[in-house]
Amino acid sequence: MDLPLYEDAILLIDLPAEAVFAGDIGTVVERHDVPGLETGYSVEFFDLLGNTVAVVTIPASALRRPALGDRPVVRPAEPAVSGS
Repeated sequence: MDLPLYEDAILLIDLPAEAVFAGDIGTVVERHDVPGLETGYSVEFFDLLGNTVAVVTIPASALRRPALGDRPVVRPAEPAVSGS
């Protein structure tokens, strides 16, 4: 699947270490083509106030384009994990 730069993509897997989860909507900011490997994309995820939550590099198979009928959903942010 080819995802255009600067367009929305929907995450299909959970990435809890990055605080992004299946269904989150991000913006494709870079395409990575490595011979012999699946195409990858760097995707920036934002909160509803426009703050960056994470920028992650993801294989194309973990993303999809938005489809008719998709709707944004609000869920509370995961609580911060204490280092103590």
